[in-house]
Amino acid sequence: MIFNVSNSEMVLKEIKKLKPLNYNRFFWWRRFTTYNQPLPNKFSFLDKIKNGDFDPSHYLWQAKYSELEINEKAIECNNDHQMLLEKYSVIFTRRKKLWEDYEKDEKIKLEEIKKNFINEFEMVGEDYENEVIEFGGTLEDFYIYIRKTYDTRLSPLKRRGRPKKIKN
Repeated sequence: MIFNVSNSEMVLKEIKKLKPLNYNRFFWWRRFTTYNQPLPNKFSFLDKIKNGDFDPSHYLWQAKYSELEINEKAIECNNDHQMLLEKYSVIFTRRKKLWEDYEKDEKIKLEEIKKNFINEFEMVGEDYENEVIEFGGTLEDFYIYIRKTYDTRLSPLKRRGRPKKIKN
């Protein structure tokens, strides 16, 4: 065994929840996607949380699934690592790219969550950082806690760009 996948049953259960993708030569390493599509920006932040837009990325389960495959191939190769690398280098590359996608996707989601909390409630980045470190629970529970603790913004933060047209 090369990679320590602690709970292979859970990985397989999560993979079954994903939708298989057809082969794409530009993203060949991705084999699954979620059935649940993210909501457009016109929906509220709480609706997006309930929809699962900020749930952990599905790339995590794909990367762990590729690690399970590598472990199976290692058993076939009698733990000869050189032969494993020569025969199955594609799976190693897939694993590497999926972990990169996972890290990038999680970073984007965390930044989006922070931005939405700061835009929706009367808090600054420092307040958000302190609260999120101390809180333990789900994102929806955190949203409810922040809604009780902080006031909501009456007007959104000033944005750059062209001002709205004044209608006469």
